[in-house]
Parts: sequence; structure tokens; C-alpha cells
Amino acid sequence: MSDVPASQDPRLLRRLLRAKDRMDAASHEDWPVQRLARVSHASEAHFARAFKEAFGVPPHRYLLTRRIEQATALLRDTDLPISEIALRTGWQSLGTFGRIFRDITGQNPGAVRSRARAAAHGIGSVPNCILSAAERPDLRTAVSEKRKRQRHGINRAQPKEIKHEPKRTSNRTIRARPG
Repeated sequence: MSDVPASQDPRLLRRLLRAKDRMDAASHEDWPVQRLARVSHASEAHFARAFKEAFGVPPHRYLLTRRIEQATALLRDTDLPISEIALRTGWQSLGTFGRIFRDITGQNPGAVRSRARAAAHGIGSVPNCILSAAERPDLRTAVSEKRKRQRHGINRAQPKEIKHEPKRTSNRTIRARPG
């Protein structure tokens, strides 16, 4: 998370965290600003402004991030059909899920699953929390802005690259042999 702005009241920040925690716990549910504002005991406009100031993204984009993270983990770790993953992560339509997933990650869900399975042989010992952080989508740019850039061939979305460090035991470095 970003540094907390000095202009925010600690009591308001606690209430914003309460709303954020509710979204994290049930990201598959609908979380309109009205519902989140009630959880935070703030007006809708004040909640939306304060959330973006505190966390760097609007509440809806934050929710999209969580849904895409969960979908990516399910694609990587289960054999569930993509349509079932879409429904479990809160999407009402497979088409909307696929479009937004592709807009955010730069790949369609099937390609992400194939890439994750192919890479699973090489990164079996990497903890899931590290994989989730490496695959976390960047939602600071609006989806419509990304589409506009793609139409003009500017700054196409690139998946994050996971850097693998050689394993160290004592003072020797063990390197994988090619082949």
C-alpha cells in the first residue's frame, strides 16, 4: 500500500480498512459504493474520495484486483472450468470476465492457465503468496484507457516477470544445468 496521507483521520482510516477487509473476505459479492459507505459510516462521495486517497485506487478497481487475483490463483491451482472460476469470483458473465481479465492481465484466462501449468515444473517451491504478489494486476490505469492505448498500439500490457534467484546453500551457488 502507499503511504497514508496525513490529511486523513485515523478513525476514518480504520473504517475504510473495515470496508476493504469486507471486500477481501467476500470479493465474489457485489460491493457498490453505497454498501461500502454504509460499512464505513460515511457518505458515498466522501467514502469514494477517502478510499482512493488512502489506497491509491477507487473501490471498484480494488475489487477488480481482488477478483482477478483469485481467478488467477484458481486457474493456476485447480482444474475447474473457466466458466466456474468466473462465477466463483463474482462475475455474472463469462464474456465480461474474459474481456476484463484480458484487459487487466494482457492474456486470456486459458493462456494464463497454460502458462502457469508449464511454469509449475520450474517454480514448485515458490510460496503462493509470492506468486500472487508477482501476478497482481496493475489497476492504476483505467481499463478504457488501456483499450485506447491498445487500439493505437501504445504500451501493450505485459505480464509481470518473476525473477528467479539461484538457490544458495552455504557459500556455494547452485545453478541449474541447461538441457
